[in-house]
Amino acid sequence: MRKVLFIMGQLNDRDIEWMALIGRQRVFASGDTLIQEGQESPALFIVLEGEVAVEVAGIGRVATLGSGEIIGEMSFVDKAPPSATVVALSGAKVLVLQKSQVEDHLAEDPAFAARFYRALAIFLADRLRGTVQRNKAGAPVTGTAIEEDELDDSVLDNVSVAGLRFQQMLKTLAGVNG
Repeated sequence: MRKVLFIMGQLNDRDIEWMALIGRQRVFASGDTLIQEGQESPALFIVLEGEVAVEVAGIGRVATLGSGEIIGEMSFVDKAPPSATVVALSGAKVLVLQKSQVEDHLAEDPAFAARFYRALAIFLADRLRGTVQRNKAGAPVTGTAIEEDELDDSVLDNVSVAGLRFQQMLKTLAGVNG
């Protein structure tokens, strides 16, 4: 759920509504592949319900992600093929955002682009800090490298708003596709 706090905390209500309206809900059965390591994916995914596993060839499962997690953001930013495979562990319901639609919106709305890329930068910086912390310790770190009280004030201020925005997205999706 941390990703949604970083991402949706930086976006505004109009951005979240846009994503809910252009996204397509899809349910993946247990074992279905959302993203295949090394193969370009045309979409970003937001997990709405259920869980997915992140697996890396030669290593195995490196993470289990649940509601509110965003998948495919690294390849979106750097255009490199995905570095992991993402597989549904159960009936995972996700919002599928076509990368081409997101890219078009980024080009049309510079303010959205600034908010979107800032959100990704904050999240990826946190992930990098966690990786560095795990490497320093020589063992897996439970939780995240940065505790909530260590977050930048501007990020912390948006945490509660982000949770509300995610709930609003779920309500919008229920109304659009319900």
